[in-house]
Amino acid sequence: MTGSWKLDGRAAVVTGAARGLGADLARQLSDRGMRVALLGRESSTLESVAATLRTPAHVVEVDVTDDAAMGFAAENVRRHLGAPSVVIANAGIAEGGPFETSDPRTWRRVVEVNLIGSAVTARSFLPGLRATRGYFLQVASTAAFGSAPMMSAYCASKAGAEAFARSLRAEVAHEGIAVGVAYLHWTDTDMIRDVDRHAVLRELRGHMPAPARRVYPVAQVSGWIAHGVDRRSAAVYAPPWLRLAQLGRPFFPLVVDLLSRRELPRLMAEHRFEQTGLLGEGGRVEETSLGRYPADGRGR
Repeated sequence: MTGSWKLDGRAAVVTGAARGLGADLARQLSDRGMRVALLGRESSTLESVAATLRTPAHVVEVDVTDDAAMGFAAENVRRHLGAPSVVIANAGIAEGGPFETSDPRTWRRVVEVNLIGSAVTARSFLPGLRATRGYFLQVASTAAFGSAPMMSAYCASKAGAEAFARSLRAEVAHEGIAVGVAYLHWTDTDMIRDVDRHAVLRELRGHMPAPARRVYPVAQVSGWIAHGVDRRSAAVYAPPWLRLAQLGRPFFPLVVDLLSRRELPRLMAEHRFEQTGLLGEGGRVEETSLGRYPADGRGR
């Protein structure tokens, strides 16, 4: 699966491309000569990102969890840019807080966008990837193998997205389609930029070992991921030292359990752990768009 290939002149799709990591990934791929389709919920913001790219780009305003709309989006991209050689399922949202008092609709929406949205993205663009013998990259997280308290929806969705991508990899490898999983840590996007405003997230990061608390610039993270795209990698680690963390993966649940048993009673006595709601500007857009979003996905 691993091996360099020429990206210049090919088409790529990035979901969640309106800002942050998705926007920077679009720029990284454009710098490699790719024509990029930017998918997301905000056409005006997507258009602003598209205007910064060096190569032809196409914007499609769409909800990644809507099967019909994503089907239209895939056809839209094919007509404008051709069959994609790279599809990056990057769209994601997050919320934090105690599970018992979480809003069911918000909790469910995190799973829908992060897991179901990734599967819908893959289903919609697999015909194009089959035609180009392309590469599908699932953006996951260290949450996929280090589940933390107070982040149940996010951890469940990212673990599910990892499992989905691995299953898909085995299913389509004989067709020449490569599937990778990108494992991200703390990245300086608006989703976590105000982490210290929320006790639940501030304490989560504060109880990590010092190297694991570091927040990495978006451009650095997107560069690591783009290098993985260059190589059609089965696993992309951003930062690269996370590869070593995989070795300790079997022990993480035990460590988290022991730490939580020791620290949570004290922390909950000191702080009122309230729900964060959907995080970042993308989360706020998602909050206001729920139930009021057009489903035709025909682009602009």
